[in-house]
Amino acid sequence: MDLKHLREVLELVAECDVSEVEIEEENLRLVIRKHAPVAAPPQIAYAAAPPPAAGPAPAPAAPSAEPLPVETPSTGVDVRAPIVGTYYSASSPDADAFVSVGQTVSSGDVLCIIEAMKLMNEIECEVSGTISEILIEDGTPVEFDQPLFIIEPS
Repeated sequence: MDLKHLREVLELVAECDVSEVEIEEENLRLVIRKHAPVAAPPQIAYAAAPPPAAGPAPAPAAPSAEPLPVETPSTGVDVRAPIVGTYYSASSPDADAFVSVGQTVSSGDVLCIIEAMKLMNEIECEVSGTISEILIEDGTPVEFDQPLFIIEPS
């Protein structure tokens, strides 16, 4: 592959909304991956609510006999969707899922596939640990930066 052809391919990838391109020729295999830029979180403005109208004071609620459950913060690592698309837990409908809850994973293991614009993008694990939660169902649309898994580091 000559330099001119390579530049043309790189320009096309930069212009298009694709995350990965793979080209194979006789003695050459070229994989180009484009990472999505991290967007700033949206700014939200809040307006002050008007004061409530004067009226009879509500009766205090009766104390509950059962204490409310206290959620303990997770020590796990969130694996988030790097692109917008459709989440698939396996390579085909009749294949086993890539991962399941309780399974030990290593850095580089495939966790799932996200289909975007007819391209199947394998999402790889970036930390070693144990899958503690799968937060999404197979075939569900995902947004950019949406949590998919929680992995307890080992």
